[in-house]
Amino acid sequence: MANAWNLDLREDGIGLVTLDLSGEKINKLSAAVMEELDALLDRMRDEKDLKAAVFISGKDNIFIAGADIEEIKAVTDEENAYEVARKGQLVIDKVSHLPFPTVAAIHGACVGGGLEFVLACTHRIATDDKKTRLGLPEVKLGIIPGFGGSQRLPRLIGLQQALKIILNGSTVDGRKARKIGLAHACVPKNRLLDEALKLASKAAAGKAPRPAFKPKGMVNRILESTPFGRSVIFKKSREMVLKATGGHYPAPLAALDAVREGRGLRMDKALEVEAKKIPPLIVSATSKNLINLFFMTEDVKRQTGTAGDTAPLQIRRAGVLGAGVMGGGIAQLLAQRGVTVRLKDIKEEFLGKGLAEAQRLFNRRVKRRRMKRHEAEDAMSRISPALAYDGFRTLDFVVEAVVEKLEVKRAVLKEVQEAASESLVFATNTSSLPITQIAEGAPRPDRVVGMHFFNPVHRMPLVEVIRGKETSDEAAATVFALAKRLGKMPVVCQDGPGFLVNRLLMPYLNEAAYLLEEGVPMEVLDSVMTGFGMPMGPVRLMDEVGLDTAYHVGQFLSSCFPDRMPPAPLMEKVFQEGMLGKKSGIGFYFYFDGKQGPGNPDAIKLLPGEPPGINADTLVERMVLPMINEASRILEEKIVETPQDVDLGMIMGTGFPPFRGGLLRYADSLGAGHVADRLKALAEEAGPRFAPSPSLVEMASRGKRFFGEGD
Repeated sequence: MANAWNLDLREDGIGLVTLDLSGEKINKLSAAVMEELDALLDRMRDEKDLKAAVFISGKDNIFIAGADIEEIKAVTDEENAYEVARKGQLVIDKVSHLPFPTVAAIHGACVGGGLEFVLACTHRIATDDKKTRLGLPEVKLGIIPGFGGSQRLPRLIGLQQALKIILNGSTVDGRKARKIGLAHACVPKNRLLDEALKLASKAAAGKAPRPAFKPKGMVNRILESTPFGRSVIFKKSREMVLKATGGHYPAPLAALDAVREGRGLRMDKALEVEAKKIPPLIVSATSKNLINLFFMTEDVKRQTGTAGDTAPLQIRRAGVLGAGVMGGGIAQLLAQRGVTVRLKDIKEEFLGKGLAEAQRLFNRRVKRRRMKRHEAEDAMSRISPALAYDGFRTLDFVVEAVVEKLEVKRAVLKEVQEAASESLVFATNTSSLPITQIAEGAPRPDRVVGMHFFNPVHRMPLVEVIRGKETSDEAAATVFALAKRLGKMPVVCQDGPGFLVNRLLMPYLNEAAYLLEEGVPMEVLDSVMTGFGMPMGPVRLMDEVGLDTAYHVGQFLSSCFPDRMPPAPLMEKVFQEGMLGKKSGIGFYFYFDGKQGPGNPDAIKLLPGEPPGINADTLVERMVLPMINEASRILEEKIVETPQDVDLGMIMGTGFPPFRGGLLRYADSLGAGHVADRLKALAEEAGPRFAPSPSLVEMASRGKRFFGEGD
């Protein structure tokens, strides 16, 4: 047994049930915990003195974090998957059939199986604390709610609100839960137990009837209460899912079908509908890949950025050098997380642009209800502009986002270290320049570290933490911890041309340029790769990155790896024409108010008119296999330590399809032998840039994988 549940029968007849899973930081519904709950519910059902029950967590900031994901990952048989789902459903269903009212007192995360548990209770009370989140994130793991959530949630809060939560895998806070009817009340944490006990007493006396969903307003009544209205909801929801997923993720569609097919049925029949949707999803490669991604992100939370246990500096005051869009975005992010920021540039007009960018991002958060207006104003007030280094002596940390030129970055570093304290950590937001070269000749090279943000800063989750030759453990640990504090996903890289993401991305973009030169229409290239699962095609991505940036990075990497990264001549032609991409409104495509328009005729004139007969599979191979090839070299050179680092970097930094598991899990699905053979064939057709690396050839000869069977 799990030793998780404790029942305290009070004198007033209310049972206080505390869930506190022994030896674990969180409460999770493992098989053992569910078995213990099953026995407890039988005992509670037969307890004659029980008039009501309150369920509460013994953990600080966790109610129930869902099912045990390790157990979900281990399920590989559809028959077993069905049995697991049905068993869980039957246990949770016992909660709804207890002969007395039940109240869930929710503080902290209440997601997945946790929410499904409380949906079976008569009432729910949630705290107004930011740590309290309620939701059903199963689709993010490639499955659907399997303990009754797809059936109980729509009956409680209506189709529209329920589908927002189920199909997006999203969560709501206590206040929102109260507003949509998911929670009976929202209270401060220190009043949670008292209010729950009061509600239980009222419910036991018949004075707190079970909540019933009633749509508000004529439009909602028509949508929720008529066959025509419900058909509209399901049709629009399906369109939304297909647009968001490209059809690559089966779980949201299966969840939608489960809700639609179970609506109106008796609960036992509805649960059967749900259970039958689970097996093909839970055993699928998509689910296993998404679960692996979940574990990769969880691993980062436990990492420190160094091999040892070096403590990071606590960052309270920071400087940002360079007040462009990138600098303004970094300043906004720091201020949002409570850091006092000194934003410096050399001209007032530049400072104005950086402050405007920060203000724009705060306004965006307020508009989307992710911050209150007064919170945004307080955060914005933490950013102060500067034309000189006044006050830099008090800073803990500085990040520069100045022009991508080695001599400029060296000069800025020298100026900062002369103006700041000796303990200050200096981070350079370079996309490709070697950290060791930037730090060369600096007063304190051990305090210099790369911190590569991806554009746009507020949206892209990856931060590369790059160690130069002399970077200290404390400097690396400080930037790693700060990246996590900013809500980013850090990956540690050793110094090397292009680091991780750009070194892998440039062969992809370069090959796309070669294909354009061969006559493949840019719309075809973009369509093929979005069909593969990339968030945007390579031509559109070049515009997004900036054609000048892509050209310069390509030239730099070509100088480092001339045999395998010879730049496509097209990129120089486009650069010489002055096309910058999205930031100027003109690249391979036109852009209007930031939105992609038609192809640019001036760019199209640079391309051959006759498209070759290359099929989609070959196009994918020519763009993706060079990335796999380069990744094998990156691992051999120890630029990053593990295949997980590569996959996390590619998913978080480029949007490589999560359902494929990442670049190297995708490679494993193809097999090293197949990848090496196709690269050899492409090298014979198109040149030595495709020649497979020695390490990849060795993997193929020995039948090895990037990931072991248990990874």
